[in-house]
Amino acid sequence: MSDWFTRKILPMLAVKGKPFSSEDFIYEIKWDGSRCIAFVDVKQKRLRLQNRRLFDITYRYPELDFFDFLSENAVLDGEIVALENGKPSFPLLQKREHVESRAKISILAKTIPVVYFAFDVLYTESNGWIMDLPLLERKKILEEVSSETNRIIVSEYIERAGEEFYRKAIELGLEGIMAKRKDSRYLPGKRSPAWIKMKKRNTIDCIIVGYLEGEGERQKAFGSLVLALKDGNRYVHVGQVGTGFDSDFLRWFSEKLREIEIGKPVIEEEIEFKRRVHWVKPVYVCEVEFLETTADGKLRAPVFIRLRDDKSVDECTVDQLA
Repeated sequence: MSDWFTRKILPMLAVKGKPFSSEDFIYEIKWDGSRCIAFVDVKQKRLRLQNRRLFDITYRYPELDFFDFLSENAVLDGEIVALENGKPSFPLLQKREHVESRAKISILAKTIPVVYFAFDVLYTESNGWIMDLPLLERKKILEEVSSETNRIIVSEYIERAGEEFYRKAIELGLEGIMAKRKDSRYLPGKRSPAWIKMKKRNTIDCIIVGYLEGEGERQKAFGSLVLALKDGNRYVHVGQVGTGFDSDFLRWFSEKLREIEIGKPVIEEEIEFKRRVHWVKPVYVCEVEFLETTADGKLRAPVFIRLRDDKSVDECTVDQLA
């Protein structure tokens, strides 16, 4: 029996860049949801959804109608997105990502349904593994084996006019766009200049290594999260974030943090805090928006965006600040 359905695939990653136009690239919306490799066995009605950390997240999204979307067995790359007024919503997606109860998942699948934007195909029953084919050939195959459904959509692209496309995406309130070389091969787990992300905001993925006690309304929750990045095997402190949380998240995540408290910090430098700090195991990753970095490498005016269950601690490196 073929192992295509059980194969572990790390998704191809992009580098950061500024808007540009080129005949050699195509341009897509950066949907900015949760990255997902979808293994779809149409014949046997089997589905496996795998996130960036190779975890199985199939159970979270029962509403995704992949068997209607594909005409044959295939492996897709795409993004799971929660939409609000036609735009990606981080808070809504987060409500879907942090639920384990099957009953609650069933309810949320109806009240906060997600969409899967398919932008690549890595395998089909007819063609086998096609990661070495040029991107545009893979896109053509994706169109041939799919038909749009309520919950699965092929992500559209344009050619040449990258700068104008970026401006219009920002005007519409989207985060940015992706540029991809037309002839690029799919490189699992590689961060390649063949794929370039262009975002309006400065964002960074940080490791949560502690929290400061809350005051006033937050007395029973945390006041702010202590953030770090990895420099080799070292954890480097880059500041705290105390804004961007809603009340439900504060309650839920405070309990999670208490479960992973440790006696000593993983960061080596001595830091003075205005309030009592509780150190935690470095297991959670969060995305933070910030204005700039200070001279001593700290984030200025950081705002919490969301937890990143799909990213590992080892991906949160200091070279993100370069």
